[in-house]
Amino acid sequence: MKTEQIKEQVVNIEEHQYYFNRELSWLEFNYRVLQEALSERTLLLERLKFTAIFSSNLDEFFMVRVAALKRQVEAEVTKLTPDGRTPLQQIQDINKRLRPLVKQQVENFENNLKQELTDHKVYLINFVDLNQEQRKYLNNYFDTNIFPVLTPLAVDPSHPFPHMSNLSLNLAVLVKNPDSGAELFARVKVPKTLPRFVTFPPELCQVSNLDDDPLWVGVPLEQVIAHHLETLFPGMDVQECHNFRLTRDADLGVQEDEADDLLLAIKQELRKRHFAGSAVRLEIHPTMPENIKQMLMQGLGLEEMDIYEIDGLLGLNDLFAFMGLPLPQLKDVPWNGIVPPPFDQFQTLEMARANESDDNVSDEFFAMIRKSDLLVHHPYHSFSATVQQFITQAAHDPDVMAIKMTLYRTSGDSPIIKALIDAAENGKQVVALVELKARFDEENNIIWARKLEKAGVHVVYGIVGLKTHTKIVLVVRKEKDKIRRYVHIGTGNYNPKTAKLYTDVGLISCREDLGADLTDLFNFLTGYSKQQSFRKLLVAPVTMRDRMIEMIEREAEHCRNNGTGRIVAKMNSLVDVQIIRALYRASQAGVKIDLIIRGICSLRPGVEGVSENIKVISIVGRFLEHSRIFYFQNNGQEEIYIGSADWMSRNLSRRVEAVTPIEDPDLMKQLQEILGIMLADNRQSWELQSDGTYIRREAKEGEKELNTHEVLMNMALNSSTMI
Repeated sequence: MKTEQIKEQVVNIEEHQYYFNRELSWLEFNYRVLQEALSERTLLLERLKFTAIFSSNLDEFFMVRVAALKRQVEAEVTKLTPDGRTPLQQIQDINKRLRPLVKQQVENFENNLKQELTDHKVYLINFVDLNQEQRKYLNNYFDTNIFPVLTPLAVDPSHPFPHMSNLSLNLAVLVKNPDSGAELFARVKVPKTLPRFVTFPPELCQVSNLDDDPLWVGVPLEQVIAHHLETLFPGMDVQECHNFRLTRDADLGVQEDEADDLLLAIKQELRKRHFAGSAVRLEIHPTMPENIKQMLMQGLGLEEMDIYEIDGLLGLNDLFAFMGLPLPQLKDVPWNGIVPPPFDQFQTLEMARANESDDNVSDEFFAMIRKSDLLVHHPYHSFSATVQQFITQAAHDPDVMAIKMTLYRTSGDSPIIKALIDAAENGKQVVALVELKARFDEENNIIWARKLEKAGVHVVYGIVGLKTHTKIVLVVRKEKDKIRRYVHIGTGNYNPKTAKLYTDVGLISCREDLGADLTDLFNFLTGYSKQQSFRKLLVAPVTMRDRMIEMIEREAEHCRNNGTGRIVAKMNSLVDVQIIRALYRASQAGVKIDLIIRGICSLRPGVEGVSENIKVISIVGRFLEHSRIFYFQNNGQEEIYIGSADWMSRNLSRRVEAVTPIEDPDLMKQLQEILGIMLADNRQSWELQSDGTYIRREAKEGEKELNTHEVLMNMALNSSTMI
């Protein structure tokens, strides 16, 4: 018996020690984001951007993940995670890991980034440092722009503790009644309808000790309010004020089985989200007196472990505003995707349609797809010139009979929405499956879903109990004496804006088996179907997990039979225990496994006898890694898949997902090349260690630095033209 087989029998891969905690693993991802903000190799405004991303990520983490853990604690849930933690232990460990990271972030901004901004004539200053002319300007600005929006809320026996909205920045104000001597408490919300940073006009940018010709000078809005509180409390003596910021549970609690109208149920929950969710985090300045802190904690139902002291500016996610400064040398060079061959021959498509000068454009476009499968890779390839053009062309082609697509997230002004409306108005049957439960996009989705319905699009809201996450388009076209189906199957949302920031791949094809599979899948989504098998697609929650495990175990079997095994998988997160155990068994059998996982990874690599053949890297850089690619060597009969699903329990069990095989040899090579570039990265990649820490890869002496995003941008530039 081979050594690997003996290990498989001896080691109990179900033990807690072989798994990383999901929440703590996510914090390690956000740590890697923070490192981009700390690194001097990152351009200054990009460092500000990553600082803002770190804060924005934490907001969502508390609103969803920490909130869920707190609900479990309140419900006295004691079930252990695969790594052996209770909900309370997870919250405690989150606090222990997170507090030093937040401190590091704030100190970096206050002590480094703000100073570096001044080197480029950008000054974010404190109110106390303003001169008389600037204060006079702010007095007028406050009276005309700020004061009318403010609403001070008293807290006393006749005024109960006020409801405070999620992610609101506030002032806790203590005033004294000069007649009675009584000290009174009030809360003033900093309005989100105004810019967070008040900018001075050029003629008032001169401040003592500053540059003779500043580019930008501004002051935080909350400081302007704080220095004009006497206007809000006339006749009272303002004693002190302190900033605080509140985070609430913002995860929707819709019980679909009890909701006759899912759209109405989502609308009702959205109204509650800003106010009704339990408080989960309170950010304060360390100078806040204990009595005010205790009053806030009591009013919000918080404990000491929910308090985060921030010795600096609260709400650093507002730093995104500085990306608009006219300092191109401090930002990444703008990137616009190229028009890849063979799409480049259709660059004048819209012009041709507008001039009605080319009646054959539609035929030529679909003939291009019939010629061969096409692989698109965003943002390196232009979304508008590829996927968007595919949908737009279908909407206007007189021979197209029907368009069906899933919409998880898209922009409100999306040309995709316009194309679907045009298609409906052109008499085509159009079906849009809209996912109302796309977290934090529910409200936007409701708005444009209604817009589609009014235009005559058949809007479907998915399946009870399942979130529709798959990214698919089906176009049905009449051609001579037959009906032909064209498809797009991708890894990312149909969103032109995020397509410039997220890396995603997609397949455009007219293969009959894929068209038939998508037809069956849409029938599953829109009608009554118990479809249990598909020709080519791996579909969750029906076939995907079992088939993925089968392919992993097939690699292990090749090794046991004196062959070789190789797996390369790229995704956002790896959490599913069944998949992890299959990977452990494959590693024990000798399969060489490389995992490219941007975010959460619960698998522990490099453990002798369990996972010594598994390596895990994470790539964090200019673009958000979002594509999912799965490669299996299969004893020389290579297979490679792309699709919408991560290896997470929610994706495999509680979502509708689709993953497609890529069978064209040239496209398989392209995907393998992409994976190879990422595995060779020594600039943006971090390698996961067996103790749970990540170590940034560095180019060795004499070794060329390889930055995945730069390499792929250069490859794209060398292949075609920009759009």
